[in-house]
Amino acid sequence: MTAVDSTAPESVVAAPLTVPPFAVVSGAQVQQALQGREAQIMDLVEATYRLHGAGDSVNPPSYFLRFPDRPSSRIIALPSSIGGPSPVDGLKWISSFPTNIAAGIPRASAVLILNDHDTGYPFACMESSIISAARTAASAALAADRLSRGRPRPMRVGFIGVGLIARYIHTFLAGTGWSFAETGVFDLSADSAAGFRGYLEQTDTAGRVTVHDSAEELIRSSDLVVFATVAGEPHVHDVSWFDHNPLVLHVSLRDLAPEILLASTNIVDDVEHCLKANTSPHLVEQLTGNRDFLAGTLDDVLAGRVTVPADRPVVFSPFGLGVLDLAVGKHVYDEVVRSGELHVVEDFFHELRRYG
Repeated sequence: MTAVDSTAPESVVAAPLTVPPFAVVSGAQVQQALQGREAQIMDLVEATYRLHGAGDSVNPPSYFLRFPDRPSSRIIALPSSIGGPSPVDGLKWISSFPTNIAAGIPRASAVLILNDHDTGYPFACMESSIISAARTAASAALAADRLSRGRPRPMRVGFIGVGLIARYIHTFLAGTGWSFAETGVFDLSADSAAGFRGYLEQTDTAGRVTVHDSAEELIRSSDLVVFATVAGEPHVHDVSWFDHNPLVLHVSLRDLAPEILLASTNIVDDVEHCLKANTSPHLVEQLTGNRDFLAGTLDDVLAGRVTVPADRPVVFSPFGLGVLDLAVGKHVYDEVVRSGELHVVEDFFHELRRYG
């Protein structure tokens, strides 16, 4: 008989695993959970970047589903897992169909699936175009704040491409303390430019609003330049347009020619993700055969490992990490649970007995 040490601490009994209820979270609920909380979401995105930088995440390459008969369209799968105080796994499934715009419906649509950390069971399906726009805008606002430190704070902002993402970026800038003396607008669609101008004129943070006739005119007159287009290849090539050393939020990733990045300080969100799929940084790597043009990641800046100079253009090129969608999506889910408005689909998981 083996003796038992009565002084040994009792073993901790793990809680039994149970199948979580499955819920559907609508876009209206997502918007309600996020509206007016721009500073809080930006802080959440910063914390997520730090978790990712510390290795407490899994963020494999995104998968692009493309169509030979619809070359401008794509659907992207972003699987990821995040640790920290609220661990969760999941997948964002987001489509981009630019031809939707002519039909009067949004270009992008998305769902986010959240999976339980312990059982792997999906416990929520969420409308995610709003989550995606919010995390993109929060990332841009965070970069604008941190990358402008040590240089004059931009007072003139310009938006090239003025769809939903541009509107969310402006909302997050305004919601985190930015106001501008001048706001420039440029879009290939006159209707889009007019619509965005109308939106800006309803806010009290845009200052004077100018619709520009060219990208060059907008860039030269802006200290902070936001690219939020659907460009598939570089359309801005002239390095001299950036002689005034602006801060550039290159959110759409494929607008700038390699020569512009080579003349700039380049910050990305994740090196491996960003240097794929013929993004502008990827084109630079293909041209030079190296990654020496990269100064580092936004997490490097947040941690103080990289300081950006004031005497060069600074370009932030974020690929968009699935862990950001997870973090924001889990925050929204928790807010909906707290509100008591969670819509559970009864008996969604039905075959729960191994042998019937």
